[in-house]
Amino acid sequence: MKKIIITALLMAGLFVNAQGFQYKIVTTIESVVPGGIGRSRIIENGTEVDYTQFTTTRTKEGKEKTDKDRSDVKIDNLKESTLVNFYSLVGINFQNIASNDAMVTSMLNKYSKDGWELFNIVSGVESDAGKGDGDGIFITRFYFRMK
Repeated sequence: MKKIIITALLMAGLFVNAQGFQYKIVTTIESVVPGGIGRSRIIENGTEVDYTQFTTTRTKEGKEKTDKDRSDVKIDNLKESTLVNFYSLVGINFQNIASNDAMVTSMLNKYSKDGWELFNIVSGVESDAGKGDGDGIFITRFYFRMK
């Protein structure tokens, strides 16, 4: 009887693992533009898409080109949560950074409560490149998964 129960539990475990994960990516964009003229947001996709509908397949015999163009890729269903910019008119605004941290923490806690596991974070920056370039963003992507 023990063998049957253990075998059943192992099979159930294999079935759960065989189903794979569902994934979600949430992106934060934090402006590095002085004076509050930039835009900072948490961006969440609200639409499932099939990337294969937008994929061209190339082989040595030729290519099978998708009939979709760039405008077809853009989605209309998304969430934008407001963040504040890193800089004010006088420089780095630490209150704004703490405020953004509170917003991102709230988002992370929500997804955790909803059963999502944060398994990777990737960030990058495009900052001031010298005289005349007052633009910059700090971008972070949060990768979640759920069984």
